Parts: sequence; C-alpha cells; structure tokens
Amino acid sequence: MTYDYDLVVIGAGSGGVRAARMAATYGAKVAIIEEFRVGGTCVIRGCVPKKLYVYASRFHDLFDVASSFGWQVDATFDWATLVANKEKEITRLESGYTANLEKPGVEIIKDRAVVAGPNSVHLVGQGRDLSARYLLIATGGHPYIPHIPGAELAITSNEAFDLPQLPHSILIEGGGYIAVEFATIFAGLGVNTTIIYRGDCILRGFDDDMRRGLEAGLIERGIRLIYQTTIKSMSRQGDDISVNFSDGVTAPFGAVMFATGRTPNVHGLGLDKVGVELTSTGAIKVDAYSQTSVTSIYAVGDVTGRAQLTPVAIREGWYFAETVFNNNKLAVDHSQIPTAVFSDPEIGVIGLTEAEAATHGDIDVYLARFRPMINTLSTRTERMVLKLITEKDGGKVLGCHILGPGAAEMIQLVAIPMGMGATKADFDRTIALHPSAAEELVTFKAPTYTYRNGEKLGG
Repeated sequence: MTYDYDLVVIGAGSGGVRAARMAATYGAKVAIIEEFRVGGTCVIRGCVPKKLYVYASRFHDLFDVASSFGWQVDATFDWATLVANKEKEITRLESGYTANLEKPGVEIIKDRAVVAGPNSVHLVGQGRDLSARYLLIATGGHPYIPHIPGAELAITSNEAFDLPQLPHSILIEGGGYIAVEFATIFAGLGVNTTIIYRGDCILRGFDDDMRRGLEAGLIERGIRLIYQTTIKSMSRQGDDISVNFSDGVTAPFGAVMFATGRTPNVHGLGLDKVGVELTSTGAIKVDAYSQTSVTSIYAVGDVTGRAQLTPVAIREGWYFAETVFNNNKLAVDHSQIPTAVFSDPEIGVIGLTEAEAATHGDIDVYLARFRPMINTLSTRTERMVLKLITEKDGGKVLGCHILGPGAAEMIQLVAIPMGMGATKADFDRTIALHPSAAEELVTFKAPTYTYRNGEKLGG
C-alpha cells in the first residue's frame, strides 16, 4: 500500500521533534503536526521559562548575602522586563527547533490532528486526511484543574509566565515539584506566597531528608505551608480571590495557582475509535518500544505517563526512530533517571530513597549536613544535605540525594558512575576537589547509620 508519509507525528514537543528529526535523518518521509508552537511544554511554558524565572528569583538570596562579602546592593525588580526577555529566548529556541526539523526535510503542519484510522490522520483546520505507514502520538500533557466552584479564577503553570503583573500574594495548591518551584519563584520576586497541600509534607515520593530539608528552606524564605487541607471553593472579592478551605477557614489572595498534577493530552484525539488502549490513569498504554495496542501507532513522552521529564521524552523519541526506521531495536531504561527540583534550596536525586533501599536488603547510609560556603560569612542558617545510600560494606551505590546550591549539576554527573554500577569503594578511590560541596560524596569515612535485617542501627 502507498502512503503519503512514512511517519506522521502528532505533537511538536521534545519527544515528537526528536523522533521526527531522527526518522527523517534515516531517510523516512515525515510530517509533524502541531496546533500551537514548535517546542512543546518544555520550551514554551515549562522547563526553559521556569528555569529562567528561577534564576531571576535567586537574585534575592544573592543580594541578601552580598553585604557579608562587602557589597552594598540597591536593587529593584521589573516583572515586565523578565517576561519580555523570556519571550525573546523561547522564540529563539522555537526557531532553532523549527530549523532542526526542516534541515532533514520534515514537513511542519500547523493544525489540529485527529487519528482517523490505524494509518490516517485528519487535519481539522484544513479538512483533509493524511496517510502514513506509522503514526506517533507525542501530545504531552496539561495541568489538572480540580472540579470545584470558582476553579476558573485560578491560574496554572501555563499562565503563570505571562501574568500582566505580579500579585501581592499567591496561594499555590499542590505539593509536587511544580508547586515548590513556583513558590520559590514568586517568593523570590517579592510575592507573599503560601503552599496548601493535602498531604503532611511536600514532595511525596522523595527521600525524607530532602523533603524536610526543602520544607525548612522554604519556610526560611518566608513561604507559608498549610498541610492536610485543600481548596473547597473560590469566589471573586474585589481585586482578590476569596478562598474557602476544607477546614472551614476563608482567606483572600491576590492570585491562586493550581499545581495539582498533569493529565495526558488524549481527549479528542480519536484514539478510542481506532482501539488504542489507555492505562487506568488515562495515559496511552505502550510497550518497552513505545508501541501501542495498534501496531502502526506509537506514543512517546508525557502522554504515555511513564516519566514526565523532557530528557526521557527525547530518549523515547530517539529510540522509537532507531527501532522503527534504523533497524536498531532499543528500549529506554526508566530505572535510573536523575531528577532535579529547581526550588530554593535546589534538589538533585537519582536511585532509591532510604525507605525504598531499606526494603531491598542490608544497606549503609552516609549523611552530611552543613552550611553552604556562600552562607558562612552571613547569618543565614540554611543547611546543605548530601546523602549516599549503598549496599553494606562498601557495596553498590543505590541512591544519591543532594539538597543545596548546585544540586542538579552534581546529580547529573553522579548519574554516570551509578549507571555503570559504581560501588562505595569506587567513590572512595576518587580524590576530592576542595573546597566544594560535592567532595562530601567521596570523603564519607563511615556510615552515619545502617539497616540490618530491616532494622535501623545508629543515627
């Protein structure tokens, strides 16, 4: 059978762009369909603008300690300038993504696509169909909005980057990385910030020392944390939003933001009509090679619900192209993924948490807490935390958790030896770089405490 294309990709985010570009490099005729902007969530309204705004918010801390190094700083902040410069940067990146697609011959189609069959896609705007040997769904996800009265008054991470002006106060509902990162941003830019979370501590699923360390850091920065409570309803009160909490309290805020998770973009794609199976959470169900229940249809990235991280989507898109168009069958290993939380203090982690590792056998835990060197001349009391979890007696490194300045940069490099199966003895053979925070990872002499037969000893 003759098709219009070898591959049609729906969604020009990180995963879709990589898959399309690599497939075209291998000689495939490829079209990619995008109804918004090339670059996806990460480039347009996710990782990139978020990190830029985090940088902006960190000047507050730098100015705070500047006097201890002899500097006198008189600084003011202009929100409009930040927003405008952010837009220039993501526009530049979008142009780069577009050029990278066009260079190997990928056709970019600006339209909304609906799957019309196992090998066909309908362009809603243009009212025509395309056929392809393979279809790839890379539509990502969108912020989840709770179904409560007044929910339309709140913003999500999509709108937060382009507010006409900063609110005098903001309430952020959620306890995950998006919530704590935006709390860091708003607080650092001078907004009275509150986090409300239904659990008993932020960052569920992270190591407890990271969770409590970040909690202390947020509080030191003036961020208020309200636990075991949710938003029940909201209403307009003059220029503010009146929030009714589940505990019966009512309070006004300049803005409310939902950071309550993300949902795969599958609605209206026509997947049910062609028999693409979904998971219990509404994501597209795929096998190790990103193939769906329909053999000609694949899916990568956040829409699959595997690991909602840009580098993972990129790797899945790359391996899809290798498998399908380069006769090189590759499956992504999702077991060792370094993760960063760009809060203040910053977090970088890879591998098992202490609680998880303790269920796998006898382990040793090495833990260091100290003031970051940049704070030692000031009155700031915030502590940096580094934790290494290994099999007993100098065995394999099972997890590494870092909280403090540069945590993300450090964890990326730790991921390399861990991916190679490094042991504590391998870390011990490494000469320390002094003075640095990372040297703690290679200078631990004895376990802070251990687990033997499931029982914690020492510490």
